[in-house]
Amino acid sequence: MSKFKNRLFVSFIVLYAILSFTMAYYQFRVDNGHPSVSMPQLEAQQRITLGHNYYRFGQNWLRKDKWGLWEMYLQGNGYERGLAHGKLTKELMEYQEQAFVDKINQLVPSPSYIRILRTLIAWFNRDMENYIPQEYKNEIYGISQSCNPRFNYIGPAYRRILNYHGAHDIGHALQNLALVGCTSFAMHKQSAKHNLLLGRNFDFYVSDEFAKNVIIAHVNPSKGHQYTYVTWASFIGVASGMNDQGLTVTINAAKSTYPTESAMPISLLAHEILQYASTIDQAVAIAHKRKLFVSESLQIGSAKDNSSAIIEKTPDTMDVYRNDKTYLVCANHFQGEPLGNTKLNKEDMAESPSVYRQKRCEQLIGEYPNANYKQAAIILRDMKGINNEDIGYGNEMAMNQLISHHSVIFEPQSGLMWVSTHPYQLGDYLAFKISDFKAFDSLKMPGESLEIDSLRIAASPFLKTRDYAKFILFRKLKAQLQTALFRGKKIPNIDVFASKMIADNPHYYYGYMLLGNYYYNQKQFAKAKKYYSQSLKMEIGHRSSIKFMQNRLNEIAAK
Repeated sequence: MSKFKNRLFVSFIVLYAILSFTMAYYQFRVDNGHPSVSMPQLEAQQRITLGHNYYRFGQNWLRKDKWGLWEMYLQGNGYERGLAHGKLTKELMEYQEQAFVDKINQLVPSPSYIRILRTLIAWFNRDMENYIPQEYKNEIYGISQSCNPRFNYIGPAYRRILNYHGAHDIGHALQNLALVGCTSFAMHKQSAKHNLLLGRNFDFYVSDEFAKNVIIAHVNPSKGHQYTYVTWASFIGVASGMNDQGLTVTINAAKSTYPTESAMPISLLAHEILQYASTIDQAVAIAHKRKLFVSESLQIGSAKDNSSAIIEKTPDTMDVYRNDKTYLVCANHFQGEPLGNTKLNKEDMAESPSVYRQKRCEQLIGEYPNANYKQAAIILRDMKGINNEDIGYGNEMAMNQLISHHSVIFEPQSGLMWVSTHPYQLGDYLAFKISDFKAFDSLKMPGESLEIDSLRIAASPFLKTRDYAKFILFRKLKAQLQTALFRGKKIPNIDVFASKMIADNPHYYYGYMLLGNYYYNQKQFAKAKKYYSQSLKMEIGHRSSIKFMQNRLNEIAAK
């Protein structure tokens, strides 16, 4: 008995030692501190409130305009910019982080699963810092010092803000989530005054709350070019931006294999290109140096080259795609050699709505071959399918999926950039002169505006229609139905609910499919068959959805 106790005691000690070593190693690998940079005088400085929603921190400022967009001006090195960014936006950062956490809690309602997910993501991102330039690590560290400590249960402020920069990549890599389904285009042969015109929809959707506080950031760095990009509080990654050299960058997700560890987030590569490149060749050279952990396309527009190109990049391969047409469209698949011919890319082209959406964009460009900035907005706002078919509001096959975080238009030669206001890309597009950074630096009074009123694009007439009001109701009902399906709950008066939901958006396949799923789960197979059959008569972007419903119908027929 004593021998057994001794062995048990020794086993316990060994197990405890292994566990302790494992946890210590985990902490060492995952939470290995923060950059060793410090500026005590600047860190101690407080922001100044100059008016309602108008703040200054040194020469940096943040203000909200009458359309609901926030504008921010930052200058200095990475750490200085980060400190200013954090101090100016501390309330917005808290709001943004809460919106992000609320979405995670909605998708993963179990606290234990969230803890497991948090641990796995932290381990997955353990080496991310090794792939990020020191300037941007310093900038993120500066921001993190203004984070609200109530979110420390997720992780230390610096680590979690760093990890948030990989959220775009992780989302589409692990599940190819419908968070990212963007479209961009360039038109090369314009009038003599404006030779290059680009537009893009950033269809990255987390929630309506997450998209409320869009920030237009004007950055005057101590190194590199001055640039403007569209973002949210605490995020220095670039999804859409233009610098004072007339170089534009936009990013589009592509089908990825499942990564085993992280590398450089695509948005930080886009940031580096925007800050340090002035030509397509320079952008390509920067992209060559960096390793990604997902597949992405970066569409580059260049005033100096009077041209556009798409950098197609995977974790292992990179290609630059151009064509001899008067336009260049980028959706969510690769087009060049060799990446366009890979098995994964071909499968995605056949299975996803990317090719359909690209064809629709090309069709619209054909209707406006010499488009100006106002006609570019018409293209970006289009909600129809090929040949103007009614495919329902919110369809991922349309240019305008009614989920955009933001939409932008660029005229690189003139240094003009238009940014959409809410909702989606239906509100006014505001125009800014990106090449004139003295105006950003000299903003003094709360009432001053940098927006060029004479170039503003008016809000879409669709906002005032009954169809738009019905779509908003449809979205609410869809969200209610999705929650019920996710949690296995019943909806009272479901037949009335179903009739109302379909009437609000009758040409969209997804509503019918969700109702089919609900009735199937409730074992009301006749009604499930009805809605699946109706859905299959419509335009459906994802072949997997078609196969899923066909299999369900076969199961119902066999019962």
